Amino acid sequence: MMNTTVLSPIKIGAYTLPNRVVMAPLTRMRSPDGVANELMAMYYTQRASAGLIVSEATPISPQGIGYPAIPCIYNAAQIEGWKKVTSAVHAKNGHIFLQLWHVGRISHPDYHEGALPVAPSAIAPKGKAITPTGMKPFVTPRDLSVAEIQEIVEHYRQAAENALAAGFDGVAIHAANGYLIDQFLRDGSNQRTDNDGGCLENRTRFLWQIAEAVFSVWDADRVGVRLALSGTFNDMTDSVPEDLFVYVLKQLNNFDLAYVHVVDALESDIRHGTKVVDLAVLRAAYHGRLIVWWL
Repeated sequence: MMNTTVLSPIKIGAYTLPNRVVMAPLTRMRSPDGVANELMAMYYTQRASAGLIVSEATPISPQGIGYPAIPCIYNAAQIEGWKKVTSAVHAKNGHIFLQLWHVGRISHPDYHEGALPVAPSAIAPKGKAITPTGMKPFVTPRDLSVAEIQEIVEHYRQAAENALAAGFDGVAIHAANGYLIDQFLRDGSNQRTDNDGGCLENRTRFLWQIAEAVFSVWDADRVGVRLALSGTFNDMTDSVPEDLFVYVLKQLNNFDLAYVHVVDALESDIRHGTKVVDLAVLRAAYHGRLIVWWL
């Protein structure tokens, strides 16, 4: 019987990867004009021997930006910039997915000509935003209208199409770490009283709409989903996180995803009494490929 090691091949979604090393998405802030550049191409090429690279989080629209010098994926110049990266990675026989991102309330008016960032509910997170001129307190965002929510879903669809044009092997939906999709999922940040708030079915609606929009461009076996289960990064809380994420994972079984990537709790969160979701519970809930990243 052959022993399985980190260097053993593995099938993830549509791809048979040469090894089980997955490079997690890491925000580098090396794109001053929002366009992927030669430095980024070199960075990813140096890591192309990993079985799979998941790119740094990449905003789907100007509204989704919340950090300085990050590459985006909403216009023609940005598509061309990312082509340099994907071509370089493929020249080394690597595989790379683009992580689709909207930061929601974790943005700041400095990125939007003074306009407020958006969120499911007008609740300010604790902490400070990283702005081009330094750290500044988060502001109270404005809550999205139903029409605006649908516009953002369309932005995800267009970004998925742009990623395909840029030569990526797949895309990852960033639904973790206190950014916009995560803000809809959790009741600490989503206190809406319409069809996008309240019960689990409502709070997860935004994620399912985005997933369906992305699947209209990419087969599901070329799509990953990232979730943060127990951490408190970006001031995230939920009253019953186990119920929430078991529900989400069971629903994700309905799609033939490439993988689900879960971010586990910080050790400091556990010590301070955060409600931590047991990994065994998640493994029982989700039947596909599960990638776990312990912080």
